Formats: sequence, C-alpha cells, structure tokens
Amino acid sequence: MTLVDGFDREALSNGLEAAGADGWLLFDFRGLNPVAARVLGFGGLGSRRLFVYLPRAGEPVAVAHKIELQALEAFPGRVVPYARWEELHAALATIVDGHTVAMEVSREDAVPYLDRVPAGVVQLIEKLGGTVVSSGDLVTHFAARWSAAEREGHVHAAEMLATIAREIIAQTVRAAAEAPRESAVQEKVIRRIHEAGLVFDHPPIVAFGPNAADPHYEPVPGRDAALRADQTVLIDLWGGSELGTVFADQTWMGFSGDQPPERVLEVWTVVRDARDAAIDLVTRAVAAGRALRGFEIDRAARTVIEGAGYGEFFVHRTGHSIDRDLHGSGPHCDDYETRDQRELVEGVGFSVEPGIYLPGEFGVRSEVNMFWGPEGAVVTPGAIQRDLILPV
Repeated sequence: MTLVDGFDREALSNGLEAAGADGWLLFDFRGLNPVAARVLGFGGLGSRRLFVYLPRAGEPVAVAHKIELQALEAFPGRVVPYARWEELHAALATIVDGHTVAMEVSREDAVPYLDRVPAGVVQLIEKLGGTVVSSGDLVTHFAARWSAAEREGHVHAAEMLATIAREIIAQTVRAAAEAPRESAVQEKVIRRIHEAGLVFDHPPIVAFGPNAADPHYEPVPGRDAALRADQTVLIDLWGGSELGTVFADQTWMGFSGDQPPERVLEVWTVVRDARDAAIDLVTRAVAAGRALRGFEIDRAARTVIEGAGYGEFFVHRTGHSIDRDLHGSGPHCDDYETRDQRELVEGVGFSVEPGIYLPGEFGVRSEVNMFWGPEGAVVTPGAIQRDLILPV
C-alpha cells in the first residue's frame, strides 16, 4: 500500500518508534532512490531534489521544486514549493530541526542496497538540525513486501521459467556432439521467455564448463564457448509479466555426459544440500514464528559448503532480496559480502542460490526463490532441481 493509495499509519508509527525516529524523510534525485518511488506510489520523480516527510503523527509534507509539482497533484498532504536553494534549506529546516528522521542510509555502507541517500544530503539534514538514522526496517515493511497480485505473477513466471530451463538444458546436453554455442542457446532461452509472455531487463546467462566457474559470466558471440562432451551446463534466467513487477529468478544445471565424474557429482550434491539447508531454516523459522535475519540464511547454506571443504569457492552471498527490482531493497541472505541483520517479515521474497566455482574447471549453482506468504514459507518453482539434467 503506497502513500497515494492510503498508508498504514499505525504500521508507520510503530516502525518509526522502533527506529527511534520522529518521521521518515524520503529523498530522491533523478531516480537515485527506488525506495522513494515505491513508497510514494507515483513515478516521474524528476530532475530536481524531492523530499517527502512522513511524520509519526500529522500530515505528510512534500518539499518539491516549483517546476516539478505535477507529480504531486494527488499528494495527500501539504506541498511546499521551492526554487532557490535558500528556499529548499528553509523548508527542510522547519521539518528536521530538533527531530530524528529515518532515511535510506546504511552506516559505513554496511548494506549497499539500503544506502540510497548521498552523504552530502545527510550532511545537509544534520546541518539544519536533524539527526539521521537508518530506515532499514521501514524499507522492508513498506517497500520490499509483495502484494497478492505480485505473488501470483511471480509464481506463474517461476513455473514458466522452470519449464523453459529444464527443456532447453535437456536439448542442449543431448546435442553435445553438434557442439552448440553458448550464444545460440542463450538466444533460444530468450525466444522461449518471450513466447511465454514474459519480459526481462538483462539477457539470461548460459555457461559451459570452465565458463560456469564465473558467477556473472556473459556469453559474447564470437568469443563464447562451444559445448563439448562431459561438461557442466549452467542456465540462469529471470523474468516477469512486465518490467517493474516481481520477477522470478532461477539457475538450473545439466551435464553433457551420461555419467558425471565423482567430483562433479560431489560439488552438485554439496550445493544442493546447502540450498536445502537454507530453505529448511526459513521454513522452520516461519512456521515457528521465530524472528529470522538475513545473515542467518546465508550462514545455514555456507556452513554446509564450508563443512565440505569448498568454502573458498563460494564467493558470493547466498541470496538477494527480490521486490520490484530483481536485486531489491529488502533483507538479503548475506553474511559474506555484508552482514545483513534486517529481519524478514511476512510479504518479503528473496533468492536462495549457493554456488561452488572452481576456476579453470567448472562451476555449479542452484537457485530457487522463496517468499513469506499468508500460508507460510513458499518455494518457487514448485518442483526444484534434485539431480543434474543428463542426456538420458
């Protein structure tokens, strides 16, 4: 529920009290802060600085440039126009002087996906008499949670992507003798995604053998690899019904040989078990009503991989928040790149994607998504990968 639609004022008041803040000060400039657009519920945040103050009690206040007031026609509060910088500072001072305000900051950049407000803006607010604290839990509640329609769209996209990935990997590993190239397989995946009525904002990843050991590998025609016998095949694909909605995001694995060697099977099994350990932790915590923080999910998966002796080859977090951005602003499953201590709440979604990457050999990743729905913890797609997809 956005500000324009009608805010949950009780939840806002409770969240501000927990943050030790008198109000939530949203800032945006040229789209720097996607949280602002999601919370406010209107696009077109323009080329001038915009501040919107949501107090614990009382009416909201928007401070907007005089040439960019059109987006605020439905604003449910007071609008203070400014043009000169002195007018901007004076308007902000009446709001923040003597008050503690929550903003999208993360001290020492601990969580970059939350750290959306430039240091200079924080300095300005402090100069004008305000104290700035993090809005992290407010962002989780008001910007990262999925609506019922978004959950439904995500589940549909997840099932479509799973079907596409399974079918194309099966076709690819069976065609190893024909040496298909990564870019050609990528084009096939793209075509199938579009045929399914889905869109994406960046092409999917297709990686064979050693290239799969690069977590963010991108095939380039003319420099991509041709598949050989007895190689791993990784496809990472994502999409949704439209841009700006909640995407599904998955990674599937195959092998272009009838009998994978013991080392490949071992790595696959460790990654699969790490994924399942994270899923199990979330499922049990949600069912028990136990508070769960993002870093704990990462730790559950990472413990399995480290215990198997592959810890140094798991070089990214276990999962990322998913909201209207594929890498969203909510809690991440991360105790590696950052220590995300934000608590999960009903309505949030995220990826679970542990991986092991052996440079020069091969890489394995298994990725599913989870969300906390009214019925509890849900994993998408419904049938997750248990074994490598083989030619037979």
